[in-house]
Formats: sequence, structure tokens, C-alpha cells
Amino acid sequence: MAEHNSPGRRAPDAQGLDAAARRIGDRWSLRVIGVLLDGDHTFGELAQAVDGIAPTILTARPRALQRLSLVTAVPYERRPPRMRYSLTEPGRRLGGALTSLAEWGARREGHGPARVHASCGSTVEDRPWCPTCERIVVDETADDLIWC
Repeated sequence: MAEHNSPGRRAPDAQGLDAAARRIGDRWSLRVIGVLLDGDHTFGELAQAVDGIAPTILTARPRALQRLSLVTAVPYERRPPRMRYSLTEPGRRLGGALTSLAEWGARREGHGPARVHASCGSTVEDRPWCPTCERIVVDETADDLIWC
């Protein structure tokens, strides 16, 4: 039995999803960005935080993410050259999508919610937000959403 979208919901643009997957489509890049969401890190700190990554892969991923303007590298030592990596604004914006994707994956694997509101213990949900109207866009009006 085929599943259908909720009435009024539009699917994300396939070309946009394909472009994102082509740019970021490997797990190590996603994991590096995920670690950098907590703040800037040195190579050694990234190596400790991204369990199982080979040093050659870890060397390549921040460089590739720099070429995509998602990560910046600032030298903190000249000899030998050592860098401190941080997310750019586009990298931080990508972080919201990665957080949602990680939560989805955790739930699919039976690990429960990834984010819980500390004040009340409820699971935090991502919702479409209109910055002009300063309102959450609810499902009944989601047909007004246009993916561009």
C-alpha cells in the first residue's frame, strides 16, 4: 500500500535534495558538521569526537567542507601548521537539517528522541517558521509553502 503525503503538504524539490546529497552525501562530512555544531574544534578534538574515522579521511573532509563554504579553518599554530575548524553561517543552517535527520535516524533505530526540552521533558519538534509573519506554519496552511 502506497503512502501519500498529508493533504496540503508539498514534497521537497527533488533537484534540491539531489544537490544537497551530491554536496554533503557522505557520513563523515555529516559527522564532522555535527561535531562542529557544538563549537570550533582542532583536528585532534575532531579525531576524538568522530569515532572510527581514519586520519586521512578526517584530513580530507574539513578541506572539502571549506570548498563548499560550510567550514572555516583558522590557523592557531604556524609550525607545524595547525587549524581550528568552525562552521560558517551556511554550515550552521545545515546543522538544523542534520539535527532533524539524526533525530529521525535515532527514532528509526529505536533510540528515542534526540532532543528533549529540559524544562518540561517533552520532545522538541522542528516546524516550518515564517520569519515575516513570525508564526509557525501549521499543516492546514502548509499548501502555501513553495520549495525554491
